[in-house]
Amino acid sequence: MRTYVITGGTDGMGKGLALHLLGRGDRVVAVASGDAKGRALLEEAERTGAGARAVFVRADLSTLAEMRKVVAEVETVTDAVDGVVFGAQRFRPRREETEDGLEFTFALAYLSRYVIGHGLVERLERAEAPAIVNIAGPGGLPGKVYWDDLQLRHAYKGMRASMQASRCNDLLGVAWPEHHPGVRTRYVLYNPGFVRTGMADPLPPVQRLATRTLAKVLAQPVSKAIVPITELLDGPPAAPVSAFMRGKPLELAGKNFDPARARRLDKVTGELVGN
Repeated sequence: MRTYVITGGTDGMGKGLALHLLGRGDRVVAVASGDAKGRALLEEAERTGAGARAVFVRADLSTLAEMRKVVAEVETVTDAVDGVVFGAQRFRPRREETEDGLEFTFALAYLSRYVIGHGLVERLERAEAPAIVNIAGPGGLPGKVYWDDLQLRHAYKGMRASMQASRCNDLLGVAWPEHHPGVRTRYVLYNPGFVRTGMADPLPPVQRLATRTLAKVLAQPVSKAIVPITELLDGPPAAPVSAFMRGKPLELAGKNFDPARARRLDKVTGELVGN
């Protein structure tokens, strides 16, 4: 029986992937902030005979303490982790600060992936073919890292924060083999494209309506979007780090995947979290 950890595992793509993996006999540790959706996932797993293999960890992944709590709780559940899928994200049209004084999107969509991914290396390395799949935005909409204002205290925009998090995740993946030389765990950056989920819910009314209307025509259903992710978990790429856009491999070239920038962000982030 293989074990997978999924952040954002009670909604959207995370939930779809969790139920798929449970349905084929794997164990899933679903991490999310909402108790109600967590209970609903466990109840659905129970109805399908997978209740004993479903674990819900409630955690606010915008805070450093809860990120570290997830690592600790996973370590109590299993000795080995076959895969980690990072899917937790939530759009914020207005700037919010976490209890750690961090910009919310930076903390949730990037920093939680940094802390949990590095924190679970020992458990991942005990698996036969371990992989991390970071659902972010490689090869998608442009964005930049605001090196002088990572917390976007000036000129905040929700899309700017989201795109910065995506670019930070690109560099997080690039830094992986240098941060953990010689590990077998493969780091996969994955952009699923437009998927029918609840991501539009926090948008202003006009944008929310427009996004939902477009989704009905252009977006993939969750059941289709999770197929390439499952394949990457089952057969991780040979390269230490790789990137895909809707299942198609991307070249790790340009400033978004620049090793020097990756080392710079790794150093800054390590200092930020106290490593």
